Amino acid sequence: MSAKQDTNKLAPLEPILSDPDVVEVMIDGYSKVYVEKQGQFVDIPTPFRDDEHLLDVIEAILEMAGRTLKESGPMVDVRLSDGSRVNVVLPPVSLIGPVLTIRKFTGRYLSVEEVIRFGAVSEDIIEFLRACVQARLNIITAGGVGSGKTTFLNIVAGMLPPNERIVTVENAGELNLPEQMKRLVRMESRPSNAKGEGEVTIRDLVRNALRMRPDRLVVGEVRGPETFDILQAMNTGHDGSMFTIHANSPRDVLARLEMQVTYADLSVPLLSIRQMMASAINLITYQERLQDGSRKILKVTEVTGMQGDVIGLQDIFEFRRTGVNEEGRITGSFSATGRIPGFLDRFRAAGIELPLSLFTPT
Repeated sequence: MSAKQDTNKLAPLEPILSDPDVVEVMIDGYSKVYVEKQGQFVDIPTPFRDDEHLLDVIEAILEMAGRTLKESGPMVDVRLSDGSRVNVVLPPVSLIGPVLTIRKFTGRYLSVEEVIRFGAVSEDIIEFLRACVQARLNIITAGGVGSGKTTFLNIVAGMLPPNERIVTVENAGELNLPEQMKRLVRMESRPSNAKGEGEVTIRDLVRNALRMRPDRLVVGEVRGPETFDILQAMNTGHDGSMFTIHANSPRDVLARLEMQVTYADLSVPLLSIRQMMASAINLITYQERLQDGSRKILKVTEVTGMQGDVIGLQDIFEFRRTGVNEEGRITGSFSATGRIPGFLDRFRAAGIELPLSLFTPT
């Protein structure tokens, strides 16, 4: 199929994808089309005549990614050259006809100033996180689907010193770090081809990254056995590393990591896994996409070490909700909890002095 034919086939989607406010496109059978705008679902008129018309568009998208419908099977997950992620589910697995989901990648991330202005985080939290990065603490960014984890990881990773050798590992190349980071090495996993060959997993990349003399390791998302290798690296000199993980709370982060480590090695005793995690992880930032569509950092939590056979946590900052205003927006404020982090000595060793008033509740 020629490039011109591909473009013609994609014509029904062009007005939708060209809308800068559209973050995600969801097509549940040819007749039901809706998008995400400003954190909310918006129904739009279908541009498709029937399921066959939708299948033509799906075929053109897959061919752009070097795949075909015949080879792909009923479920396909691909990334386009612009970074957008595409998921397809076909009958008979889908009972409502072809299902197409496109998550747009704009290549632009919010700046620190923008996330503060939008109310996603406070200046005090940013100041604290900047000190944590400079002191080489290991940081996890956690949250649910669509909570903005990658965007916030990009902000935190953007605080890394520009003269350090930084190696990033991602399932899809979404991080967009500052250009002044002149020793940045980016790596991306690769699925197997139609013959089941050539796969490069996140774990493969993490293991190789550790041989590349990184000053910092930044992993887009951990979700499997690579967790074991990352935690080991954090415990053996690769401090100042960071990654994201799907979780529903800071405590849930630990439960999910524990489960993922067992994927790698079922013979490791549970207590040993927890000791490794408690030693490796210093800080967890947890965020959510709230009911009004806004995304906020709800907790900044320190990992305090083992307390018996349980890993201790203490919240340093939190978002305190006060209600909902007339426009339906959630109101509240960011505040310190009054707890003093146990790693202030690492700040001082790095020449960083934070005022204790930063940790005083407001």
